[in-house]
Amino acid sequence: MTASTLWLALGILGQALFSARFLVQWLASEARKESVVPPAFWWLSLAGGSVLLAYAIWRQDPVFVLGQGFGLLVYGRNLALLSAAPRLA
Repeated sequence: MTASTLWLALGILGQALFSARFLVQWLASEARKESVVPPAFWWLSLAGGSVLLAYAIWRQDPVFVLGQGFGLLVYGRNLALLSAAPRLA
């Protein structure tokens, strides 16, 4: 297996993680019968975005790098806000 094939597989994995967040959000919303964004959405965003950023850097694609890099800031900030929020008992 070549390095190029491994990077392609990593890129596909990143995209799968990133896309899974929409399934998680949809299922959570359907269960509550209202639009919700569960913490798993942000964790999958962070995981998928990180893998995709590594892939974008390997591809040397500045547009892709900027997009994923900015996204990681947003996902991290949302997770920080969730961790700082008071817990309901």
